[in-house]
Amino acid sequence: AANFSKTWLPFCKKLKVEPPSPEAYFRTASKPVNAEWLSVKKLYDEMKMRIEATTKLDRIPDYIRKQHKGFREWDFVTSKRDHQTILQILIDGRDTNAVDIKGDPLPTLVYLAREKRPQYHHHFKAGAMNALIRVSSRISNGPIILNVDCDMYSNNSKSIKYSLCIFMDEEKGDEIAYIQFPQKFNNLTKNDIYGSPFRVIQQLELAGLDANGGPMYIGTGCFHRREALCGKQYEKNYKVDWKKLNDTKANESASVLEETCKVLASCTFEHNTPWGKEMGLKYGILVEDIITGLSIKCRGWKSIYLNPEREGFLGVAPTTLLQLLVQHTRWAEGHLQIFLSRYCSLVYGYKRIPLKLRLAYCPFNLWAANCLATLYYVVVPCLCLLKGFSLFPKISSPWVVPFVYVAFVHRAYSLGEFLWCGGTFRGWCNDQRVWLFKRTTSYFFAFFQTILKLLGYSQLTFALTAKVSDENVSERFEQELIEFGATSPMFDILATLAMLNLFGSFGAIKKVILDADEDFKVLDQFGLQILLCLVLVTINLPVYQALFFRKDNGKMPSSVTYKSIIFALLACTV
Repeated sequence: AANFSKTWLPFCKKLKVEPPSPEAYFRTASKPVNAEWLSVKKLYDEMKMRIEATTKLDRIPDYIRKQHKGFREWDFVTSKRDHQTILQILIDGRDTNAVDIKGDPLPTLVYLAREKRPQYHHHFKAGAMNALIRVSSRISNGPIILNVDCDMYSNNSKSIKYSLCIFMDEEKGDEIAYIQFPQKFNNLTKNDIYGSPFRVIQQLELAGLDANGGPMYIGTGCFHRREALCGKQYEKNYKVDWKKLNDTKANESASVLEETCKVLASCTFEHNTPWGKEMGLKYGILVEDIITGLSIKCRGWKSIYLNPEREGFLGVAPTTLLQLLVQHTRWAEGHLQIFLSRYCSLVYGYKRIPLKLRLAYCPFNLWAANCLATLYYVVVPCLCLLKGFSLFPKISSPWVVPFVYVAFVHRAYSLGEFLWCGGTFRGWCNDQRVWLFKRTTSYFFAFFQTILKLLGYSQLTFALTAKVSDENVSERFEQELIEFGATSPMFDILATLAMLNLFGSFGAIKKVILDADEDFKVLDQFGLQILLCLVLVTINLPVYQALFFRKDNGKMPSSVTYKSIIFALLACTV
């Protein structure tokens, strides 16, 4: 990759390539531009083949191993969770010989694998970020840091220019700690069956926070001011001397820097230091990015939400339902941990940030708690309907009007927002379905896992979301078929709730038919409960399809089908 950059960077400058990611560019390019285009693509394909072959063989060829001492150091590693710091400066931007094929200087490129030992907690992504911050401060010490997830790429080469314009604004730029881009994806379908884009949240809610101090830091697609990220308190008359900041390069040779920087990425470096507490990303919470952004705001800084017409960064959205639910379990659990900790925005931000901004964090922090109300509306009305207990006013009663009004207006407003943000009606329906799935599974598990951890019965874990799918899964994703295809307690819950409401609907229809000669008293008394059951049955149509009709590998496993029927029948008869 370091060698390929010598050809790729001047090629991008010459043709003004967008997106500047070679994989994305060549995948979306319509046809070759010229002979140089074909030559660069050939170089990229060869590099890609070498990487894929190395991954498949699980062995690095000797001729490549000899070129980079970092590879040789891995020979002495027995486990990826137990190894020394491995650091190599692949391209030294200070070296006059570090130039591309056109003779222009190349930026510094460093490979770093921080030290990991079983007896030391490595603090997941936050620990990795803090190690990178320390090492980069010694090698380049750039005043601005870009943070993106490993599955994301730059889609707009002007993102840096846009961000620097904000940071360097003479009136307001000095008070900005970070510039947050929305998290967007390159593999979304037209109607997005998993609701991954967060259309309304990213286009309306986060943008609206600019008026109250700026959006939260969401962990990727973010330009940080190094000083703010490293714990600096904002002062009212603070001014940045950009010329001074740009003249802070190290004087040591690359080999000396490699050795001296290794200690900065060691397991013991952070002991008895402010790192993870007052400096860098904070530790102890699953969503370390959220509390890091909040703590930066509480030190007086502000942030900006930047959503250019051409997306700044693109990533890969989950392509299976289980991937999505696992991801949201971690997010919801982390948010609830924040709300129940000293970092709760209402308490931690008191007299530090505006009340509106403190309140804006709460809906996200209470995602997991939504499971309680949602499960009540999914389970209790259905069971009461089967037992003959009425929970809502009669259809003929004037008191039914508030219930109908709230339900109709809220859904209509939600649909209007979604369509205004560029979605489709079918996409909105999918979004509502996914919210129900998340609230009854992800948020349910997140809620009780958080409670157990507070009681000392569980330890902090970090679940990575796998984004790699086989070809058949990808095809079903493109066809907008929900991917089940695995056994999981979450699917047991989804299927059981779906069957419960199906049985409730059958029972309600039976009562209405038998009561037809009595002026539809059952329909009058239980109308809203019947309507709720039918709506839930409609939402769960893909679940019924996966349980009984689908034949592909994305269907519900037979064990889930049997368990859901048994559990639902027990709930209906007990």
